[in-house]
Amino acid sequence: LTLYQYKTCPFCSKVRAFLDYHGLPYEIVEVNPVMRKEIKWSVYRKVPILMVDGNVQLNDSSVIISSLKTYLINTERSMSEILHCYPEMKSVNERGKEVTEYSNKYWVMLGEAEITEIYPEKGMQKEEMKWRQWADDWLVHLISPNVYRTTGEALASFDYIVRGGKFGTFEGFFAKYVGAAAMFLIAKRLKSRHNLQDDVREDLYKAVNDWVAAVGKKRKFMGGDQPNLADLAVFGVLRVMEGLQA
Repeated sequence: LTLYQYKTCPFCSKVRAFLDYHGLPYEIVEVNPVMRKEIKWSVYRKVPILMVDGNVQLNDSSVIISSLKTYLINTERSMSEILHCYPEMKSVNERGKEVTEYSNKYWVMLGEAEITEIYPEKGMQKEEMKWRQWADDWLVHLISPNVYRTTGEALASFDYIVRGGKFGTFEGFFAKYVGAAAMFLIAKRLKSRHNLQDDVREDLYKAVNDWVAAVGKKRKFMGGDQPNLADLAVFGVLRVMEGLQA
């Protein structure tokens, strides 16, 4: 397995959380976020990208996680066969930009017997899917407005990104100051696009409280005694704020 990533990207962090939790050995290729020459061979221009055995390409963090989980439970099917369960769908969004989505991306493709074994209680699979989608559609959008909330926080965040990422000396300096200014403005735009409150921290606190309430007091994790895919997704997303003021 080879993971093409930006270290501080929440979607890449989700994939690493899954790989690490399952003890799967993998190599990391840190992609330069400005030039992205490390993925110039790929038609798909986002990260994460996971290459399996050098010839099967998995795109989209949730597809990567669902297809790997399917493979770990049922190793009789090859990764290429499993990928057919997650077809690409291209469409144009409300801003006139072409976007690629994937069918079934929150489904782990299992037979009846396997489903009963992995999800022994009624509703467990649907709950896991619902909260994985929540992590992608809502929680992830709270990160940028919170880590770039003020100019000071934006600079501190970019300092962290530059130290963790792959930048040349000049590029790092440029990225830190220009990137911080750009992300400060983009965070403001995201705030209005996702109808966030004036104090974006309140939305973050509410989201985390909603998650804690959904897990409840009787379970250690949403998955019970062990984390499930929703637990790993939420952990992966939130972890990118570690060490920052947010």
